Amino acid sequence: MLDLGRLRALHAVSVHGTVGAAAAALGYTPSAVSQQIAKLERETRTTLLERSGRGVRLTDEARRLAATAERVLALVEEAEVRLEERRGQPEGRLRIGCFPSAARGLMPRVLADLARRHPALDARLTEVDPHLSVDLVGRGVLDLAVAHDWDIAALPVPPGVEQAVVGDDGCDILVPRDHPLAARERVRREDLSRERWITQPPGTVCHDWLIRTLRATGYEPLIAHQAEENHTQVALVAAGLGIALVPRLGRGPLPPEVAALRLEPVPVRRLWALWRAGAARRPAITETVRTLQELWPEVSAAR
Repeated sequence: MLDLGRLRALHAVSVHGTVGAAAAALGYTPSAVSQQIAKLERETRTTLLERSGRGVRLTDEARRLAATAERVLALVEEAEVRLEERRGQPEGRLRIGCFPSAARGLMPRVLADLARRHPALDARLTEVDPHLSVDLVGRGVLDLAVAHDWDIAALPVPPGVEQAVVGDDGCDILVPRDHPLAARERVRREDLSRERWITQPPGTVCHDWLIRTLRATGYEPLIAHQAEENHTQVALVAAGLGIALVPRLGRGPLPPEVAALRLEPVPVRRLWALWRAGAARRPAITETVRTLQELWPEVSAAR
């Protein structure tokens, strides 16, 4: 009989692409995942991973076995959901994926609250891109995701995935303290022509929102610097290298060299909680979503 833990390790490698990423998602070390795969190879008498440059790739046999593992893991999850539902208490492992600024600004409060009230629940957090997290929920790699979208870029939610609103996160324009606009409390999009922008790389929701919105005012934004982390963007603004549109969640206190201006109308990104429809009755899911929604007003007001 095939070992479920080894099938889970193979499935994680097929989803994440590398042993290291699979280990991070499962909460194991890379060597532990490699050992699981090696045992599965001996168990099936089949080569499952082959070297490809510095990484590995799945063989055809491994891909077929990983597809079967996904169906098996879905059945196991269904059984676990039914058992937890009967007990009526959040328990067991809950794998949560969350984008970085929410992982910093929201999830510590949520996880601490869950741990205090539900000691039988083992909630584990992984930072992940919001659009990737939706797919990972749909494929059963994550149990729950906290993602976001903007008014011009709705979050694509596949069939079989349910969602609920957590809250709305406003964004500000950050400028150097000696910038000509720094003395103003509010600015319009038309006031920002010919500025040098600091933003996230192309393909991210924030970058795409900025490009589309500013083009709508009739000019092409000048992207001077690109940085994934909001804290890096703030540091670049503090150095006088440009201006940035930065969400409030997870931003932290601004340095004295930076001023925050209200952009009218205020850009807003909406936070969502997402989970598989088959796990909707699981107390761990319903309680975590409730906690997210309950704590959001406090977190939002504190900003």
